Amino acid sequence: MSAGGSNPRPTPARTGLALGLGAYLLWGGFPLYFPLLDPAGAVEIIAHRVVWSLVVCVALLTVTRGWEPFAAAVRHRRTLALLSLAAALIAVNWLVYVYAVLSDQVVDASLGYFLNPLVTVLLAVFVLGERVRPVQWVALGFGALAVVVIAVGAARLPWIALTLAVSFGLYGLIKNRVGRTVTALAGLGVETAVLSPVALAYLVWLQATGTGHFTGYGTWHAVALMSAGLLTATPLLLFSGAARRLPLRTIGMLQYLTPVLQLLLGLFVFHEHMPAARWIGFALVWVALVIFTVDGLRTSRLDALAQRATARS
Repeated sequence: MSAGGSNPRPTPARTGLALGLGAYLLWGGFPLYFPLLDPAGAVEIIAHRVVWSLVVCVALLTVTRGWEPFAAAVRHRRTLALLSLAAALIAVNWLVYVYAVLSDQVVDASLGYFLNPLVTVLLAVFVLGERVRPVQWVALGFGALAVVVIAVGAARLPWIALTLAVSFGLYGLIKNRVGRTVTALAGLGVETAVLSPVALAYLVWLQATGTGHFTGYGTWHAVALMSAGLLTATPLLLFSGAARRLPLRTIGMLQYLTPVLQLLLGLFVFHEHMPAARWIGFALVWVALVIFTVDGLRTSRLDALAQRATARS
């Protein structure tokens, strides 16, 4: 027993849960941040996000002495090519997401991240050749029906949701392929280093032509734009710490916090319109996610029991 009756140290699971909650809550709260950067547009915000994220990565790589894995990733041609593709995908994802927030389409953005687990399963089937259980096909069917219902109700494809889901799904697939050899910080460093020349050139051009918004709007506005780097790196590092301490099934459950928070912000803070077709579509997506999650938990439990039985025999 520790002296003075102090509380015991937090367990790795408890620490991981706190880190995971922090990551997903920060990601879910981003719609509150981007309007503060007005009058900067989506492209300018993303350019700042890239450049200042690189500054944060350089500082963190220096403090943590993490330059070796960064250099190894740059030297390895296949890894560099994959991370460059990942950089392009995450740039598209960021751009569409910021555009959705600034154009009062946060609910559509939340739908994209609700759809993301289903897109991930499809990529596992058609790209990695993994088998899907019948129950999972049922869940995917509900997800596809949801998109059809929302598209028919709005008389257009929910392109924001689909772009976010597909771009982040492909990004996750690439990160999964290189994640075993590249740390989260080194990976983000390479991605932002790849994007930074274009982003920096764009920002310089904006300032040279007098159409930029980094100066002339007060110190706090400039600081807010610069903080995009810290706000990009912080949840990623929190997530990385959570992933090392928590079971994958727990991470899978936590990921729904982000789109739930985005949906609530869209409805109750930004007061976006929610017609009946969209409610029905969201309900179908939630049915799909419940089926998918319950099946995943059941399969994980059966696999654990099988491993225990094998260990005893």
